[in-house]
Amino acid sequence: MRRAAVLTAGSWGTVFAKVLADAGARVTLVTRDREVADSINGRHVNPRYLEGVRLPDQVRATVRPEQALRDADLVVLAVPSHALRSCLLDWAPMVGPGAVYVSLMKGMEAVTSQRMSEVIAQAAGVGPERIAVVSGPNLAREIAVEHPAATVVASASAATAHRVQSACWTPYLRPYTNGDVVGCELGGAVKNVIALAAGMLEGMGFGTNSQASLIARGLAETMRLGAALGAEPMTFAGLAGLGDLVATCGSPLSRNRTFGERLGRGMTLEQVLAQQLQVAEGVRSCRPLLALAEGLGVSMPITRQVERVLYEGLPPLEAVKDLMSHEPGPEYRPR
Repeated sequence: MRRAAVLTAGSWGTVFAKVLADAGARVTLVTRDREVADSINGRHVNPRYLEGVRLPDQVRATVRPEQALRDADLVVLAVPSHALRSCLLDWAPMVGPGAVYVSLMKGMEAVTSQRMSEVIAQAAGVGPERIAVVSGPNLAREIAVEHPAATVVASASAATAHRVQSACWTPYLRPYTNGDVVGCELGGAVKNVIALAAGMLEGMGFGTNSQASLIARGLAETMRLGAALGAEPMTFAGLAGLGDLVATCGSPLSRNRTFGERLGRGMTLEQVLAQQLQVAEGVRSCRPLLALAEGLGVSMPITRQVERVLYEGLPPLEAVKDLMSHEPGPEYRPR
């Protein structure tokens, strides 16, 4: 039986712990909140992020990371992107030499513009063959109640990808493998920024044509950046690309879309941050993504407008007008 440590017990971390347990693993879920740990161990419920969903008996919780990491085969990371490096500096010395690190995170590190797998490799001092990335249209609440869904497990090592695939294959979640770690991570990071824009359109009252146009052009931005970084083009037509983008832009369960919707209705960044309990990764990722794109000479106009709304106080309607005023060109071009 596999032993998995999941750090930490937010909504997606908790749901993925359920997935692993339903696939046959014994899972220890790490939380900083002793009341949450007691509730998971006593009532099999995470009251903060997943009230109403019973967790399997094989999921236990602890406030002590060393207890979870001891003898873990899989170390599943579900922390905000800005906290990953500092957390790993504490956790990595407790991890066994054969354990695989699994990233559930869809963001970019602010200072370095590194993808999460790159941060894991540096901070934990491990090679790419010990790292896997899980990405796709995986809204936590829907998977928690076992709506049928699919996901992608990406790794530079086919053996590692298959190992993680086997560990999260359940009757309600179908995992596929992919060797394109760069493309899968970029798809997950950029779609959060595009979802902020989709939420703004919703908040301003725009309709389906506007949303569809945004999704298509957002995918074009993602593909241009991916091409410059050597990603496989077909990745962006799949679950970690278009699939994740459609789900995150279209669902009210998406925290990035919800965040953007509040901005579109006239709230300031500070007001939305004060209201929203969970992290909207697109808020932090837009700047490192832009820095990466600019260094490669890649145009990302939607991402740029989202950054202006967030950090320069540009009204969302003005961002739309600016995008619509750009001189039109061919639909397809390399960058």
